[in-house]
Amino acid sequence: MLKTRVVTALLLVAGLALILFALPPLAAVLAFAAIAALAAWEWGGLMRQDQPARVMYAFVLVLFCWQLTVAAAQLVPVLLGVAAVFWILVVPLWFRYRWRLAGNDFFGYLLGALVILPTWAAMVALHAVSTWLLLAAMALVWVADISAYFAGRAFGKHGRHKLAPTISPGKTWEGVAGAVVGVLIYGAIVLSYSPLAGSLPLAWPLLALLLILLTAASVIGDLFESLLKRQAGIKDSSNLLPGHGGVLDRIDALTSTLPLAALILYLVKS
Repeated sequence: MLKTRVVTALLLVAGLALILFALPPLAAVLAFAAIAALAAWEWGGLMRQDQPARVMYAFVLVLFCWQLTVAAAQLVPVLLGVAAVFWILVVPLWFRYRWRLAGNDFFGYLLGALVILPTWAAMVALHAVSTWLLLAAMALVWVADISAYFAGRAFGKHGRHKLAPTISPGKTWEGVAGAVVGVLIYGAIVLSYSPLAGSLPLAWPLLALLLILLTAASVIGDLFESLLKRQAGIKDSSNLLPGHGGVLDRIDALTSTLPLAALILYLVKS
């Protein structure tokens, strides 16, 4: 299993590098749409839909991606704003009341679009500004995840404070604190010494608050997919990625973080 996970991870890294640095912009947009389509297909699985319905849902979502690309690009900031409201205000209520996805409920399909479509739009928007900006936003999520893991292991052994024991028993508040510290250090390095230095003309206290907000968003996205999988009675969203589960398993925290990062960029640049 470890060998499978490593091989899949290397292939994912190579594929991401190809998309970000080798493909022309339009091809990258199509690649992002393909990721969205696979995520939509898996979302249909969370709703316990049959294969024809899942394929149709993925196809419809790609059509929406295309429409946003060619005819309705001005709606992207609105879409990102709606997504931000959803993650910051609605999802905490979802955790509180343990709402469920219904099998044939239009709301479930609408919710999937609200999770996946802004993620695609954010990837396109950030990539259009700078490939390095998109990569930095994605890496923020990875840094938060890795920092949370090691902080939880190091400081959560004694008197472990569970973050959400009924959703994801392994996550702790110690891990969240580690994620915040890791992201703040990462952000300070990236915004001071990388090609992105000076790209966000904001005071450091405000930048720190934004980094903490993005870290919180990444934790929320991770927990949200964990809850949906637990409610659906499945361990992984699919088996598309050997050793790693499905696409949604890999982008769960990105679905909440990238739209918020893209919205912040819009607000700063406007």
